[in-house]
Amino acid sequence: MDVIGEGRAEPVVVERAAGVGGELVLRRAGADYEIISNGTFLMDTRNGESERLLVRAAVDAALAQDEDGGGAGGGGARVLIGGLGVGFSLAEALAHPAVGHVTVVEREPAVVGWHAGPLRPWSRGGLDDPRVTLVRADLLDVLERPAGGVFDAVCLDIDNGPHWTVTPGNARLYGPVGLDLLAALLSARGVLAVWSAGAAPGFGDLLVSRFARVEELPVPVPRGEPDMVYLARRP
Repeated sequence: MDVIGEGRAEPVVVERAAGVGGELVLRRAGADYEIISNGTFLMDTRNGESERLLVRAAVDAALAQDEDGGGAGGGGARVLIGGLGVGFSLAEALAHPAVGHVTVVEREPAVVGWHAGPLRPWSRGGLDDPRVTLVRADLLDVLERPAGGVFDAVCLDIDNGPHWTVTPGNARLYGPVGLDLLAALLSARGVLAVWSAGAAPGFGDLLVSRFARVEELPVPVPRGEPDMVYLARRP
């Protein structure tokens, strides 16, 4: 039995896995699933509004660059998603009519495997889409040895935010060196989008020091402070 009072579901462990960054746990809570990393709640399938906005806003901003004369984007938009998670971002990218190709970087084999099973409905089977390339690697390794060309939207959702990383090494992504590496992946119309579970003080200022236009988009959530999506684009 996994249902307790007030309509809340008591989580039941579906699988434990030894991941690259430590222990990963997939839990089921009623009709939804949760991913726990080293004992810390990472994400679940309950909403996904801010994860969808992460991708949609980035792609739309890249297309707007063409309209403003900021880039000539022939062909479908190329999107890089850092972190497969429960699949909201991938599903949103594939549903966008302007997206031609999506590269997903995910370092945890267990997460990839769960999308062939219980998490498949939330990614809508996106890993089987011919427009998708899955890179099983740490995003930092990909940034330091780029080989996939440039992207019109680079969307990061591999941590709980710039100040709340899943593993300590990820902090480099949100500092000067990491942002310079991310900027190097962007096309002329490229947009960087970063998801955060709440505001990340000082992160917006760091983006402003490297990008011409920066937006902070709060997304209300059922409990607690709003999620935040940071958008940074070229001139």
